[in-house]
Amino acid sequence: MIVGEMSINAIMAIHGSTLAAGRSMRVACRMVNQTQSDTTGVRCDSLSGLSCKHSIPMNKSSFLILQFPVSAYSGKGDFSGGRKPITHVLFDMDGLLLDTEKFYTQVQETILARYNKTFDWPLKAKMMGMKAIEAAKLFVEETGISDSLSADQFLAEREEKLRSLFPTSELLPGVSRLLKYLHAKGVPIALATGSHRRHFEFKTQRHGEMFSLMHHVVLGDDPDVKQGKPSPDVFLVAAKRFEGGPVDPSNILVFEDAPSGVLAAKNAGMSVVMVPDPGLDKSFHGAADQVLKSLLDFNPAEWGLPPFDEENGS
Repeated sequence: MIVGEMSINAIMAIHGSTLAAGRSMRVACRMVNQTQSDTTGVRCDSLSGLSCKHSIPMNKSSFLILQFPVSAYSGKGDFSGGRKPITHVLFDMDGLLLDTEKFYTQVQETILARYNKTFDWPLKAKMMGMKAIEAAKLFVEETGISDSLSADQFLAEREEKLRSLFPTSELLPGVSRLLKYLHAKGVPIALATGSHRRHFEFKTQRHGEMFSLMHHVVLGDDPDVKQGKPSPDVFLVAAKRFEGGPVDPSNILVFEDAPSGVLAAKNAGMSVVMVPDPGLDKSFHGAADQVLKSLLDFNPAEWGLPPFDEENGS
């Protein structure tokens, strides 16, 4: 007997958990347009792609045991069996874990002001995640100052100005919770960043505890990283260095903030969650598998990872 009908909100109460075909999950469901007693039994076999393993009494907000008989839930509101389970996680650093992108913007705006030019978002979006020298060449060429300032000169000046700013870097919201939780649950995590070692040491000197949770760190000046993002090099190198590696890219979830980093992850054959700067045009979001406003919004269960404990939030 069906009470009223289940809305899309009830279906989305599944929270996008990735399940193997045939497995069950207990999910909270709300009934809408309810016309009969709150204690009437409920079943969901009328929903496309879902069937109830059990019918239970319903009390405004209760639980149903749902069976996924054919395929896994993709986390996007559709059912797709193509996604492999996530076993390992890779993180970018600048603009994702550390609030450092603002420093680059500040310094580059200062340099361009000498030439009566401005630093705009389309250029910033291209530079984010790239190796330093590649980004520098792009910067001087696209701003039209290459005749006055070479890429190497730009880097030297920028380096001097950034050196005093990087040690003040702060962790972005949700970073501490997510890294500590994945580590506690035994999910191998690693860093894959375009930053070179000198900058990495400046940026992380106040956050040693967080970065010590990483199984390993791959930097932009690593000799095995031949090309910067959007080349997949840094992510493929990181995949090889996990214990027992290389890890199958399809089992890896990448967190990125930069368009070039998202493309690098996809070029590596990995899934990617994008946490972009609010100022980034939404046209850059398309390649990501999921886009979040903050790491605080990430739900591990949507990717088949251990769900947050109740005290951690979900």
